[in-house]
Amino acid sequence: MRKFLLTLTLALMPGLLLAAPSGGNYMSANVDPHDKQSLQRGAKLFANYCMACHEASLMRYQRIGQDLGLSDDLVEQFLIFTPDTQIHDVMTNAMTEEDAEQWFGAPAPDLTLYARRHGPDRLYTFLNGFYRDDNQRWGVNNTVVTGVSMPHVLQSLQGMPEPVYEESNGDRVLVGTDVPEEAAGSVSQAEYRAMMRDLTNFLDYVAEPVKAERERLGYRVLIFLFIFLVVAYLLKREYWKDVH
Repeated sequence: MRKFLLTLTLALMPGLLLAAPSGGNYMSANVDPHDKQSLQRGAKLFANYCMACHEASLMRYQRIGQDLGLSDDLVEQFLIFTPDTQIHDVMTNAMTEEDAEQWFGAPAPDLTLYARRHGPDRLYTFLNGFYRDDNQRWGVNNTVVTGVSMPHVLQSLQGMPEPVYEESNGDRVLVGTDVPEEAAGSVSQAEYRAMMRDLTNFLDYVAEPVKAERERLGYRVLIFLFIFLVVAYLLKREYWKDVH
């Protein structure tokens, strides 16, 4: 019986690992690759607010449309804004690394694999972590990336957050941000966080487009292995019952 329970635990271990929460002091993005409406909204946010500087050069517009249930016409209408870009092209922009380095101090990173490399929770926290810092080049800093070189391009939506400090052992420690009413943007803070969740969800999908299908297939495989394990155990018990 002990061997059976050990084998069962090992068989279910991949599912338990997939369900385990990520570490770090980051906000939970709660990404869901099956939420196509969220992914569609996130794709629109990425095209409108991020692609002026960033790219997703390993992802094609047509693949996004196929995966997210969008027709080619909708993709061209809401995601493609340059006349010479075709539906089968990858998501690149016209900004050169030289221009980005001159304007921002460093080339804007390609975001295709960003969520897979750093994790969606870190990305979600970063998007919610901008605050006013007059000592920085663009007047903002970030709770995740100190000394961030990019402007707060979503300020029109969120507004301009102020840093929140607390005293700890005689030091002033940054513990969060808060948006004053007079500096609020066009949406509420709850709406802004929902939008950043959609954007993070989309970038998590871009980093691994087959994630939803992999999860569906993975659960089916686990169910098959569990059924096979029960049958194999019963067969083993029947085969060895007369062996002493």
